[in-house]
Amino acid sequence: QVQLVESGGGLVQPGGSLRLTCAASGFTSDYYVIGWFRQVPGKEREGVSCISVSDGSTYYADSVKGRFTISGDNAKNTVYLEMNRLKPEDTADYYCATDHRVVGSHCLEEGTRGYLEHWGQGTLVAVSS
Repeated sequence: QVQLVESGGGLVQPGGSLRLTCAASGFTSDYYVIGWFRQVPGKEREGVSCISVSDGSTYYADSVKGRFTISGDNAKNTVYLEMNRLKPEDTADYYCATDHRVVGSHCLEEGTRGYLEHWGQGTLVAVSS
């Protein structure tokens, strides 16, 4: 069974940086996408970034382009989200999710709708002075 565990969240001042980690296990397919999504209670889920593990293609929401970087370590089945120049509006619960049926270019859209198959429990990122 696929399991995802997020870590690395915390409180940071505006302009600061954090690195989130998504540790994955239980994959039975060599092809899958992993994405990061965020949600503020009472608001809709937002897609942040996705990576296609098979070819390394990456995808970003416009709101984080140039500030966030997604990367993967296939040997460790781990995906990272490096977040720089954080803003108060980046405050949210951050979740990683994965699916072997979704192509990379559809990952953000499918995950925003909640259609990815496996989800982690989330890690809180709070950006505040």
